[in-house]
Amino acid sequence: MSAVLDLIGAVTAQGAMIGCGLIFITAGVQKLRHRHILAGVVANYRILPAGLVAPVSTALPPAEILIGALLLVGPVPLATIAAVALLLTFATAMAVNLGRGRHQIHCGCGRLDLQQRLGWGKVFFNLLLAALMMIPTDFAQPFDAMAHASALFAGGALWILHLLFESIGAVKAFATPLPSHAPNRSR
Repeated sequence: MSAVLDLIGAVTAQGAMIGCGLIFITAGVQKLRHRHILAGVVANYRILPAGLVAPVSTALPPAEILIGALLLVGPVPLATIAAVALLLTFATAMAVNLGRGRHQIHCGCGRLDLQQRLGWGKVFFNLLLAALMMIPTDFAQPFDAMAHASALFAGGALWILHLLFESIGAVKAFATPLPSHAPNRSR
């Protein structure tokens, strides 16, 4: 039974690394594509001193791409630590701003062209990803083809779910409520 649980933990951890790797690469590429607005998004969090906004905005996209690529390669402890640190930093920055009542600012998550607003769901998602990345596992044990396929499927599913919820969140944030069509009973 212990071997089965170890295998489930290893597949889950590897799937989380693959999913997070894809999420980080996608986010980094999107930030590079929209680097002209990234400094404004980072500054809008009102956490960093003004002198650090430009260097952080410049370093963040390549760092996300590098961390994501290393997560896809396999268990690289430094990449896992860096990914968890970034996820916790993002969750903290969002939580601080939500605590300040700043729900309407653009989160800067993933696709910058989707203009997503902050929300507790994004905070919890980052915390969940960080927790999944910290699942203790023994990567030294051999993986068979089915375990590798399961981890790839789980990682791909995590990435697709992230993209789906990111898109739904953007649509929801900017949906305009329809006017009420209640009948006029004042006649």
